[in-house]
Amino acid sequence: MPHGLDHIVHVVRDLDAAADFYVRAGFIAGGRNRHPWGTHNRIVQLKNCYIEILEVAEPEKIVPHGPRFFSFGAFNQDFLARHEGFSMLLLNSSNASADARAFEASGIGAFDVFDFGREGKRPDGSTVKLAFSLAFAAEPHSPDVRFAVCQHRYPENFWNPAFQTHANGAQRVTGVMMLATHPARYRDFLKAYTGVADVASATAGLTAHTENGDLEILDPDAARDRLGAPVASGEGIRLSAISFAVGDLAVTEALLQQNGIAIRRRGERLVVPPGEAFGATLIFEQN
Repeated sequence: MPHGLDHIVHVVRDLDAAADFYVRAGFIAGGRNRHPWGTHNRIVQLKNCYIEILEVAEPEKIVPHGPRFFSFGAFNQDFLARHEGFSMLLLNSSNASADARAFEASGIGAFDVFDFGREGKRPDGSTVKLAFSLAFAAEPHSPDVRFAVCQHRYPENFWNPAFQTHANGAQRVTGVMMLATHPARYRDFLKAYTGVADVASATAGLTAHTENGDLEILDPDAARDRLGAPVASGEGIRLSAISFAVGDLAVTEALLQQNGIAIRRRGERLVVPPGEAFGATLIFEQN
């Protein structure tokens, strides 16, 4: 079953400093949430997708990986020991159990579904119940990224227009960019993970057009041409950038400059580089 974007994990060493960066970049960043396994997060929500800014705040609570058990905390702790940045990509799901079985059958996952819940807060301060089911996937030659799908048990309590009206004019996430030296090698993985049967191939790389955003795996040279600077590429696939559609690119540019956010102009794109954005790359494009 095809999936669309749900969220991307941006793991950082200082959660509040990273959230302050997102606020200066014109986003609304939610309050601190705490997971029982030692990570804390803050959420930047768009209409179709969100960014989970994540910190390993209580390392003594991190549990190790186990047979058929993917430790969200342990993976992000190991990632953070090397660098900050985008560590995980999650697509949406209407049936995480079925997706876990499909991932196992296709050879990209052998993990049990992970269920958890927490309280959330509405803009008026009232609390609501949130719960999620995650099915994990892995590309065996890509140690620096993990994949999953996320089923929201109470989506009406999570998605809220009050958190989606951003000063920078960002309306929705249009896509996620990944890097790989030989993108064509990952075509079968991308098809199995997204459920998109027709993955487009080009010289620059691969594109899966999902129901609410594109997933690209680009050659580093193609990414450099698009972003206007060299990009770091490690072993296998690596998450690199997220793109936002904005209502008025000139307004977005003025706000970023006013708030001291370093940007590069690439035609009709504004690029916030990883040195500014805690190891991640943000791209703003005219809607």
